[in-house]
Amino acid sequence: MKEIVDELDKELISALAEDGRASTTELAERLSISAPTVRSRLRKLVQDGCFTVSGLIDAFAFKGLTTALVGLTLGEYTLDEKVEQLAALDNVNWAAVVTGRYDIIVEVATSEGMSGLYDFLNVSLQEVGGIRSSEMFVVMKAKNKWIRLPRRLRQEWSGQGRKDG
Repeated sequence: MKEIVDELDKELISALAEDGRASTTELAERLSISAPTVRSRLRKLVQDGCFTVSGLIDAFAFKGLTTALVGLTLGEYTLDEKVEQLAALDNVNWAAVVTGRYDIIVEVATSEGMSGLYDFLNVSLQEVGGIRSSEMFVVMKAKNKWIRLPRRLRQEWSGQGRKDG
């Protein structure tokens, strides 16, 4: 993984954070560099795992989409192993090792409302194992909160309801 992101990389990332649809030509003009430099820098950032391009959604713009934060206290565990297992769950946007009263916090999104959140606690977390306690915080309203659609919902929504013709 890339250890040092230089100033040009930061400018490029900042420009894309502002307008993720900017073309390489537009980015090159904005940063006063060549389009091939933009392409090679972006390719390198993606290859190094420092950057990804993804569509983000406002979860509150979609009826029936529920998000929650879940604080987890672990029993016997290897922290790195558990955070990897949790991050790999289909409804999880992200998982983080934290300081404070929890060991790990995860963000969950589901199109199945409270029953989807219940299944996450009762089924998904049980399959991971090693969790001593959990506390869920359902997100009722958020500002400046854009999320990546979790893997399960991307699969569920791909082609859903589309009628050709």
